[in-house]
Amino acid sequence: MPRRHRGVAPVGGAGGLMLPFARVTLIGLGLIGSSLARAVRATMPTVRLTGYDADPAVRETAVRIELVDDVADSAGTAAIDADLVILCVPVGAIGPAAAELADDLPADAVVSDVGSCKAAVARALAEALPGRAIVPAHPVAGTEQSGPEAGFATLFHGRWCILTPEAGTDATAVERVAEFWRRLGATPEVMTPEHHDRVLAVTSHLPHLIAYTIVGTASDLEEVTRGEVIKYSAGGFRDFTRIAASDPTMWRDVFLTNREAVLEMLGRFSEDLASLQRAIRWGKGDELFDLFTRTRAIRRSIVEQGQDDPAADFGRSHE
Repeated sequence: MPRRHRGVAPVGGAGGLMLPFARVTLIGLGLIGSSLARAVRATMPTVRLTGYDADPAVRETAVRIELVDDVADSAGTAAIDADLVILCVPVGAIGPAAAELADDLPADAVVSDVGSCKAAVARALAEALPGRAIVPAHPVAGTEQSGPEAGFATLFHGRWCILTPEAGTDATAVERVAEFWRRLGATPEVMTPEHHDRVLAVTSHLPHLIAYTIVGTASDLEEVTRGEVIKYSAGGFRDFTRIAASDPTMWRDVFLTNREAVLEMLGRFSEDLASLQRAIRWGKGDELFDLFTRTRAIRRSIVEQGQDDPAADFGRSHE
């Protein structure tokens, strides 16, 4: 059972109180939506899956690869008989997507999402779907790939899924969504939306911003060095390029939606970077060594908790 800490509440156990949702609708069939479809098929095969994507080409692909049982031609049509609707679209599109299906949403349906910003998403959903059972969620999982063919059923195995229901949300609806994610192999935990956004600003959003910046700087230098930045890319830079290859629309919306928390963490990072700059300039080796020792311990803790592969050099082959 997760600990309660700084805006975080434990989620109840999976003991028999919750049954799987019978009819699940996925709005958005990119990496997360298609992974959800495959994971539901693998773990809850009796669930009826309906999907919709605003892009006709994505809908055609979903039909071709038989991603879901039915591919609808509108968000409203997809939601007509759902008991769980999950919005798998960029956070900036969640409000409009919810409004598009509002008139067709069954009265007893639960609505959730997979966005990595939660305070703004919670407000957008409440505005578009007043009086509905809304349980925002964020599965902390993903890759730099996108599209319906990029998904895979095990994406959520061993990952956290953070739920951020507003105070007063029906407890049964929260537990049903938590049980849904447990069955997909994730570990659910409940936070307030504001606490989630501060945590993810430092663990996800800021690292992406740094990666975009470093790769952008290298791109500018590429003209000066005539190809050497790419030619001699070391492992660290290659890892930054992987992060910086993430979906541009999604991350544009993340930074604009969670701007306050991101700017706060960016300010703290800038102060720490300035301190590191001074340590290098004045030859403070002990200060550098202490910092690197602390950060090495954090990496080991992440591996010990099963949140990354312990293989040396991130599992790269050197053959």
